[in-house]
Amino acid sequence: MDEQIFVQSEVQKRIDDDIKQRIQMHRANINRLAVSRQSAHTLSVEVSNRPLVMLAQGDSWFDYPLSGNGLPLVDTDVIAQLRRIGDMPPTILNLAHYGEAATVEMSLPKQERMIAVLSDKDNWLNGKPDAILFSAGGNDIAGEQFCIFLDFNDGQAQGLNTDRFGKALGMVEACYLELFALRDRVAPGVPIFGHCYDFPIPNGSHPPCAGPWLKPSLDFCNWPAAQGKIIAHEALAAFRDMLVRLEGEPRNNFTMVDTQGVLSTAEWANELHPVPSGFQQMARKFAAALAQKFQAQMSITEPPAAPGS
Repeated sequence: MDEQIFVQSEVQKRIDDDIKQRIQMHRANINRLAVSRQSAHTLSVEVSNRPLVMLAQGDSWFDYPLSGNGLPLVDTDVIAQLRRIGDMPPTILNLAHYGEAATVEMSLPKQERMIAVLSDKDNWLNGKPDAILFSAGGNDIAGEQFCIFLDFNDGQAQGLNTDRFGKALGMVEACYLELFALRDRVAPGVPIFGHCYDFPIPNGSHPPCAGPWLKPSLDFCNWPAAQGKIIAHEALAAFRDMLVRLEGEPRNNFTMVDTQGVLSTAEWANELHPVPSGFQQMARKFAAALAQKFQAQMSITEPPAAPGS
């Protein structure tokens, strides 16, 4: 038990150290941008454009340190790809960490960290970020808990138990609502952008370090692969409906980036994550949504090919 506690403590320390390093690097980038703008002002040069500066919080879709299912160890996630898009790629302070559920992302320590970075004016060009990017919900449902939301296949069951699954979605929705409330207190007026993942293929594929997340529960509940794919589709469609509902409430100031139905079978590295070129497609969906919101700061150009695509 003592050894397990030590390992967990060391893992958490490495995560915290990584986030601290990201914050330091972000502040250095903001300082360079601020100095550049001040120099232009001193020379009476009009600065009519600048990159978007954003905060990201999320799970492995925003923090995926693998190329497909393995080496090379390099971030290929949505944020990594988004940083390479546009005439002036955005500057993003990324607090995301793979494996985190929405309830963890909006837990007390994570909210305290978000409040600290949002309140620190040195992290932003104009006192607060242009936008907050959020990736949450997948880890609340997928994984060893996925069996909770499945009826056992006795020949008459429907597959996804919509009542139990709806209650899980309610907790994810509560996390989004808490993020909106935090934003309203600390960074009022800042728009939030989220996404709805894509329809996974529950075939048991996974990297050596994690997973599988879906097929074991489907096997346990006696559902074949073909029906499992339908069940996963139904679950993700319900997740999207929840986000659409949140987007439809103007006071939430929330944009749902529609990422469903984008990836081909070949663009899935495993049950839950795309290959780098798949993440690149998702990043372009975010770039399009940002371009619509911030016409002057974000234009879409074709980025270089992602490594391992």
